[in-house]
Amino acid sequence: MGREDVLAWVESPLQLVGAAEWAAAHSAIVPVAGRLTPQISATAEALVARGACFGALEPYLGIPWSLLARHGHWLVGDGFSGQFRFAAAVLRPRSVTFLDDGAHAVAYADTLLGRRPYERPNVRERGFTTLMAPFAAELVHRRAGARRAGMFTAFDLGADRVDALADQGFGVRCHDFSWTRSTAPAAPELGRRIVLGSALPVDGRMLLVDYLRWVRRAAADGAVYLPHRRESAEQLGAVATVPGLRVHETGLPVELVLAGAREPLEVLTLPSSTTTTLPLVLAGTGAVVRTVRATSSRVDREPSTRGHGAVA
Repeated sequence: MGREDVLAWVESPLQLVGAAEWAAAHSAIVPVAGRLTPQISATAEALVARGACFGALEPYLGIPWSLLARHGHWLVGDGFSGQFRFAAAVLRPRSVTFLDDGAHAVAYADTLLGRRPYERPNVRERGFTTLMAPFAAELVHRRAGARRAGMFTAFDLGADRVDALADQGFGVRCHDFSWTRSTAPAAPELGRRIVLGSALPVDGRMLLVDYLRWVRRAAADGAVYLPHRRESAEQLGAVATVPGLRVHETGLPVELVLAGAREPLEVLTLPSSTTTTLPLVLAGTGAVVRTVRATSSRVDREPSTRGHGAVA
């Protein structure tokens, strides 16, 4: 195995979907190092069943050092990750392509351009992670100078960012989940109104009582609720008591669950990356994705989208 061989290093289900889209777009077989979680395993199985061009699927905890060392081109799901910063500084891959980690793709583009600090949005970083940021940035920019760094994204970075990235040597390729749509089986019969769950209460950014008020409002005329992958049992139990709401769990990203929809859906969500991904996934179906904002003062103005929205 040569150092130019590609490896997808992913930490969330949506990052894994991005790796499948990259493999399809490049007609490449991509081995995957996936964080050892039930959600990653379930998503990997679903993608393989749909024909994803994946090679070996290797679960890991921490940093998959041996896998990374054997591959020269990394598809990285989270450029802000402290583990990526450390591994990149030590192993210095020959090429690196950044996949989407929710709407953080836009923030990461600005980070690459030096328009914001190398730190995760809405997170106060310190310690070793902060110390490694300059070393990772140096590696990434060196690779860009050799035309060996870029982004593969479903998010609209804007012409200004794309041009500025190109000037520094970064390639940007956009995708619209075309492989996900083309390989999707018919979506389950969930009804016309879908409410997407959120991890804001779990993250301490919204009171559970305020969240339940939001769910009741969104589901006032009846709806199916697709939980976020990081919702707690306490939160799901409380949501299940909302009148007219049916909780539907599959353990898969909502992008995979709804990709096979054949009828117009009304999808209601708090601000999240799904307002970008789902319109692409549901293109041509007449679906409407609406952001229903909560009234609680505990919701951040720019809520974190790490982990990419809801997971059904």
